[in-house]
Amino acid sequence: MAESTKEDNPDDNVQTRLIRHRLPDRILHWMMAFCVLTLLTTSFLPILGFKFAWVTLHWIAGLTLAVAALCHIIRILILKNLRLMFIEVLDLKNAWQMARQILFLKDIASGKPGKYPLAQKLFHHAATLVILVSIVTGLLMMVRIDTPFWQRNPYWLSDPTWGLIYVLHGLASMTLVTFIMIHVYFAIRPENLWITRSMIFGWITRKNYLSKYDPDRWPVM
Repeated sequence: MAESTKEDNPDDNVQTRLIRHRLPDRILHWMMAFCVLTLLTTSFLPILGFKFAWVTLHWIAGLTLAVAALCHIIRILILKNLRLMFIEVLDLKNAWQMARQILFLKDIASGKPGKYPLAQKLFHHAATLVILVSIVTGLLMMVRIDTPFWQRNPYWLSDPTWGLIYVLHGLASMTLVTFIMIHVYFAIRPENLWITRSMIFGWITRKNYLSKYDPDRWPVM
């Protein structure tokens, strides 16, 4: 659900602003983003020849990401409407109509999405899978290093199993690099800046809401 507030606007005496992302959601989003960037930086800079104590920073960022992801999941399951992220028949129908428009097969107007369009849902689900793979494999790999909480045990799993874990972790890391590039590219496109702004300040305008979303699929309180 979105909540509405009223703020002064120089172009309009009173313009309604609708809450798209609450503060806890924004904090968790940017915390996970910072952790992912830290993990990728501490992973790839040593390969490029930069020497620093990257292992400690890497596992601390990994644990922080795991905790943030767990808090995000708990918050969604308890306080949020999980259905907003479900891929529904209407999403597929709208995507099919849009594809026909792009291919000039038929001039038909596609319907408006709910809070999250199909492309955002697909990207979110794919990124979630990749991040979960990186977290799980990363936590397993921590068994092989010394931390303040335990002593390393490189023989906990067999060599073939460790090899599979390292391969999955590496593939997840490389995939995350691609996902970040895609995410940043679409976030800074001029037509999407109002969405990026909502992840910083939390709100969108009523004009954005009425023009981009179906009120029946994402009703405003």
